[in-house]
Amino acid sequence: MKYDYHVFVCANQKAEGKKCCGEKFGLDAVKILREKIKNHESASRIRIQRAGCLDVCGNGPAMVVYPDGCFYGNLNEESLEKIAESHLLGNHPLSEFMLPEKD
Repeated sequence: MKYDYHVFVCANQKAEGKKCCGEKFGLDAVKILREKIKNHESASRIRIQRAGCLDVCGNGPAMVVYPDGCFYGNLNEESLEKIAESHLLGNHPLSEFMLPEKD
């Protein structure tokens, strides 16, 4: 596999008044995550990019980390930094920010 982690951050923008992750937050989140990992030795093995809708709008802002399939929601700058440090750089997913799996 080319990457250890492939991170998709929702940057979907819906019509005014509808809950969504939002393009601005998505682009800022990508920047925050990239900045956090850029000087780490495994940075080239982690791909972080914006994505369209992840279909978890009610829990946005959101992102998903593959190959683990961990969906994180209700994100902010602090949670992004913790996820980058623990999950992306430390290989320890953070359940406190994960969205529950659906059956």
